[in-house]
Amino acid sequence: MINDQDIHFLRLSNEVGRRAIALGKHPFGAVLVAPDNQTVLLTQCNIDTVNHAESTLARIAASNFPAEYLWQCTLYTAVEPCCMCAGTIYWANIGRVVFGMSETRLLACTGSHEENPTMSLSAAAVFAHGQKPIRLIGPVAALDEETFALQQSFWQKR
Repeated sequence: MINDQDIHFLRLSNEVGRRAIALGKHPFGAVLVAPDNQTVLLTQCNIDTVNHAESTLARIAASNFPAEYLWQCTLYTAVEPCCMCAGTIYWANIGRVVFGMSETRLLACTGSHEENPTMSLSAAAVFAHGQKPIRLIGPVAALDEETFALQQSFWQKR
């Protein structure tokens, strides 16, 4: 189910998250890959509390590509999309989502930090209430520790 390309793009999403840190933002990144499973169409780092990497990427993608095309694309993100991002991904019609670390595991890094009041609502629960069968894959064990270390390092300093 997970292949080397999936791992590569998940790692790239962490690199985009590092770019976010360099820009003074939270360490989240998203990558949109074309139906050929090789071409990176977009990358997006976190902007602020209502413009997360995944939701911003999904809105930009929906403005630039037909829905039928996006249904064949994959959005990669190191951390499971929050309920806001999952909803935006759903409406953008992105058909496949792969994430490395769960939202629950993110909570272990952030605790009750006021800058990231993590909601206990999985992307799977959001997608399950929709009418489209979005393929959600994750968490991916091969990325869990790497992503956890990045997140924990950031949030411990906040």
